[in-house]
Amino acid sequence: MSKFDITIAGEVNLDLILYGLEESIPVDREVLASDFELTLGSSSAILAHNLSVLGRRVGFVTRVGSDPLGGLAMERLAEGGVDLSRCKMGERTSKTGVTIVLPHGRSRRILTYAGVMFDMTVDDLDIDYLASAPHFHLSSLFLLRGLHAGLPDLFLELKKRGMTVSLDTNDDPEDRWDGVLPELLPYVDLLLPNDAEIRRIARRNSIEEALDVLSDTVPLIAVKLGRRGALVQQGGRRFTVPGLTVDPVDTIGAGDSFNAGFLTAWLGGASAEECARAGNITGALSTQRSGGTEAFRDRAFVTGFLHQHPLPERHR
Repeated sequence: MSKFDITIAGEVNLDLILYGLEESIPVDREVLASDFELTLGSSSAILAHNLSVLGRRVGFVTRVGSDPLGGLAMERLAEGGVDLSRCKMGERTSKTGVTIVLPHGRSRRILTYAGVMFDMTVDDLDIDYLASAPHFHLSSLFLLRGLHAGLPDLFLELKKRGMTVSLDTNDDPEDRWDGVLPELLPYVDLLLPNDAEIRRIARRNSIEEALDVLSDTVPLIAVKLGRRGALVQQGGRRFTVPGLTVDPVDTIGAGDSFNAGFLTAWLGGASAEECARAGNITGALSTQRSGGTEAFRDRAFVTGFLHQHPLPERHR
């Protein structure tokens, strides 16, 4: 039996969320927010935390700053049950990344200080640790710049060891969508973009055109469509799985929480339809609290929500 169900290498930061601000913010004025939340942020850490809460055994590798923010982020991950035994702390003056999020209805501004996000390299990764699970996931490709040089060889080695691999690129801050990405896609078993990302990855104007291009390389693609659910391409099949209707408090981290539900079901052998339905459920669950992990930190709430909207029975 494998030590973990999934291993993840990625970034970690905290999200500072300021609510109630206008989209146009004046300079040289004190502007007051209506509310504030400090939560565990970053796609990789949110996924690791929420997967663990959903019952998967998660091994997480990251580089974190030696500051109070890094300590708090590690506490939140450990509280969620994530194994952190291979995480590395930076030098004494190193800083953990932080993201300031300004929600404006369905859109939001995302302002990130990367801190040590760019510093982790493949040399920081214990290959045997990563391979102690049947599946490996990578998020936030374009924020993990230090990994880029070694990623193709890493993916190849993991595939040689019989692992499956999933990828969620997240946004490219430089909006170039190139570099190491084309070299990685042939090793990817599952791609988890949103509707804007898949069009940029494939350099096509529509999701359908993008799926036509990428499905020749990636066997399974699940495109996150927010409240509309998910559009899934598996080989020559393409189908939509409707979303769950809820009244969202906050959509921050909903895509990462979709990934958590999808992967929870997928690791249990569920069909692509069941996986997408599970992702829609956990994505909706996330929106019921601030940030990407606060809903999952409330175990009683998770239990109640999943009782009302059960995940695939045999894969819980």
